[in-house]
Amino acid sequence: MITKNLKLIFLGTPDFAVPFLQALIDNKMRPVLVVSQPDEPVGRKQELKSPPVKVLAQKFSIPLSQPNTKAGLLKILKENQPDVCVLVAYGKIINEEALKIPKFGFVNVHPSLLPKYRGPSPVQTAILNGDKITGATIMLIDQKIDHGPILSQEKIEILPTDNNQTLHNRIAKISAGLLVESLTKYLKGGLEPKPQDDSKATFTKVIQRSDGQVDWSKSAEQINHQFRAFYPWPGIFSHWGRKRLKIADLSVLEGDFSLPAESRREKAGPNLKPGEVFLGQNNSLAVRCGQGAIRLERVQLEGKKEMSGEEFLRGYKNIIGQDLASSV
Repeated sequence: MITKNLKLIFLGTPDFAVPFLQALIDNKMRPVLVVSQPDEPVGRKQELKSPPVKVLAQKFSIPLSQPNTKAGLLKILKENQPDVCVLVAYGKIINEEALKIPKFGFVNVHPSLLPKYRGPSPVQTAILNGDKITGATIMLIDQKIDHGPILSQEKIEILPTDNNQTLHNRIAKISAGLLVESLTKYLKGGLEPKPQDDSKATFTKVIQRSDGQVDWSKSAEQINHQFRAFYPWPGIFSHWGRKRLKIADLSVLEGDFSLPAESRREKAGPNLKPGEVFLGQNNSLAVRCGQGAIRLERVQLEGKKEMSGEEFLRGYKNIIGQDLASSV
């Protein structure tokens, strides 16, 4: 296969897919067609917004299609008869009939080191579990989710400051070049797909808004992982009384918060319980966890605007000594 004559179709939708489409364009592997999900209504006025991949395709005047059914996608593939399809975060499962159309199959990018973290939330799960390393896998799609043979992989460090958004962005930036390199070698017969070891497979789930609920019996580090994993969506929250308290930013406090107040600088009192609010250093808003404590840097009480912990304390001093609940 000579790549300059390649009949390639790219399927992708969100921001994560954009660097991969751009890399293909930059490396003379321009798709003959880009396929993306339909425009979606957003905001109060429900105005239609184009997916990021569509915007990039239009910028480079690449033909675009946005089928809203599997039958519509199948028709497009049959009409175009691509040599290969590249799929990155397209958002829909490809059925068996469609998978058989391209001579070289569907090449996919998955943001984990498969077979670890198959499924829809590999980046969030890696952060949630406190992993130090994740990566990207270039693979061929088969009928099972994230099960197909592997073409190549690249390890990527998870930084202590990484959240779901920043790590997604870095994986995309780093692995876009890996896609081009791997695809070129594969099409020229220089890269042999290797089956995954199913015995080592782990699976992730669809993230729900309720997953952002904080369990204060967990350690401060675990709650920090939860905050980073679910930023910017769904975010994390607790309850004060009957109102939801969104935690917009936090930091982990150092020290042993089981000690009496006179043994440390915090004005929290002895025998703090998980979920109990106390006054931290420099009059900060803090909460005891199962192990350690966190400082609430920014919060938003249901029905109110977002504010700093210090601003919140000025308006709600009676929160000190009270318990935050995981549910009401």
